[in-house]
Order: sequence, then structure tokens, then C-alpha cells
Amino acid sequence: MNSDPPAQADGGRELGARLREHDLSAAAAVLNLVESRSAGARAETEQLLAAVSPAALGREAPAQIVGVTGPPGVGKSSLLSRLVAQWRRADRSVAVLAVDPSSRRSGGALLGDRARIERDPGDHGVFIRSTAAGDRLGGLAPATRAAATALAAAFDVVVIETVGVGQSETEVADVADGVAVVVQPGSGDVLQFLKSGIMEIPDVLVVTKSDLGQVAIRAVSDLRAALRSLGSKQIEVVAVSSVAPPSGIEELIDALDAHQATLDLAGRRLRSRRMHALADFAAEHGDRGLRALGGRREAERWLGMQESGLDVPALAHRLEERAR
Repeated sequence: MNSDPPAQADGGRELGARLREHDLSAAAAVLNLVESRSAGARAETEQLLAAVSPAALGREAPAQIVGVTGPPGVGKSSLLSRLVAQWRRADRSVAVLAVDPSSRRSGGALLGDRARIERDPGDHGVFIRSTAAGDRLGGLAPATRAAATALAAAFDVVVIETVGVGQSETEVADVADGVAVVVQPGSGDVLQFLKSGIMEIPDVLVVTKSDLGQVAIRAVSDLRAALRSLGSKQIEVVAVSSVAPPSGIEELIDALDAHQATLDLAGRRLRSRRMHALADFAAEHGDRGLRALGGRREAERWLGMQESGLDVPALAHRLEERAR
């Protein structure tokens, strides 16, 4: 039986007020609202996002938003279990949005990653929810973007875990402050990265199963060589093991924190809001809507000319007006 509160029990404004007060118990109602297809849910979600916008908060939302992605079966859930435990030891509250493939019948998440991520059920400083990817493999549904934006007002860390690896994984980079791409040794992922061009996505590369020894050491060496050959931006490569006793987890968190400290956070979040608005518009209006804007690149250029203080719903409404 689902014990989560009704989707709109508190309304968007009330939920936003609870998040601003760091009421972590509002998280389930937030997810129910942004995922709801009921009449009025869109208006309530717009109220929620306005209530947690930088204008309402007086600054950017305080959370560190982390994207975690990598091929299926690479060990992301085990890694997240260790990361969540380490963050909680540091007294940091954590929300995890595990993006799973969608059921064609219900539209909901299929795999239920929250069942695979270990947590203390009595710890109210952790919230884990599986969310549906929508109709794009590896992509982010508008509801996931909205949830991450909202929860960032209350939690210390918001994690978005995505399924698959491919060009569509750039969407998590549009939302997260930093992205950790997870690979396993001996899997051929280095060559796959070079072919697919996703080396531009990660801020940290994570090699799992470092307990395998030499093969893991070789994977770290290969990744660093690949980065040098690409003349890529400075990307930290961290080897971890989720097998007890775990290793490399603190180093990974340190690498994510170090990246966060270098960011122009206001600039990155501003771009994220603009991309969020465009994603919402595209989800509702499809290719025809994008063509009415002159194409995606023209839409991005035009969004870049809008005032920095506009929240996502306001930007989405402006796109709709321009497309008419």
C-alpha cells in the first residue's frame, strides 16, 4: 500500500514554504505533485517552483545537485548505498531520484531502484524515490527536473541517478552541478566513451570494483590516458569499491565537493533553469513546437537573452508565447 501523501494535499505554495523551512517530510508530496497528471497539477507545480526559485529564497538553492550515470549493471546502486551512508555520517541530508525506464502501460518507473539502494528506514534524513524516464532512454522527464529543483531547497545533497549511457545523458549535465560517470574495469567502456563522445559529460569519472586489483588499476590508467589524448577538461578519476570494507568513497565525495567549489553556481543554475524550461516546452509541444521557435539552437539562443531572475514556469510561458 502506498503511504505517500496525496499529490496536492498541501498545494504548491504550501509545499514550497515547507521546503524553505527544510521540512524534509514534504519530499514525498513534492514527487506526487510533479508526477501527477490530474487537473490542476501543472498550476500547482508552477506555484511550487516559484516558491523555491532564487527570487523566493534570496539565493540559489543550497543543495549540491549530483548526477550519477553509467551503463546498466555497473554497480551504481551499490555505490549510491555507500555514498548515502557517508553523506549521512557527515550529517548531510540526501534525496535520491533514481530514474528508471518507463512502463508503456502505466507511464511509471519499471525497475524501482529505491529497492536496491541500501538505507536505514528509520533515517528521516534520506529520501529515495524511483522516477520514470519518460519516452527518452537515458533522458530526464520534466517531473524529475522539477523534483530536483524543488528538493534542492531543503536537502543538502540531491542525487539524480540515470539509466544507460549515450548522447541523451547530456540532459543530466543540464540539471546537475556535477556529474559522476561510473564505469567498471575490463568492460571496454573507455573505447565506448571515445566513440560516443560522452567524455564531455563527466566532472568525475568513477571506476568501480577497485577490489579487482590490476584490472581496475589499468582502467584508471586508460581513462587518464584517454582524457589526455582528448585534451579534455580537468576531470578527476577515482577508483572505488562498494564491497565491505568499502574504499574510495570519501575520495569520491571530496572530488565532487572540490568540483562544486570551482563552479560559477549562479551561472550554471541559470543555464539549468533555461534548459529545464525548454525541456518542458519540448515535452508538451514536440518537434512542431521546436520548429515554431526556429529549432532548438535558436530557442537556446533566445532563452539566453531573457532576464536571469525568471523561474522555469515563466520561461516556459515565454516560449509558448513566442511559438504562437
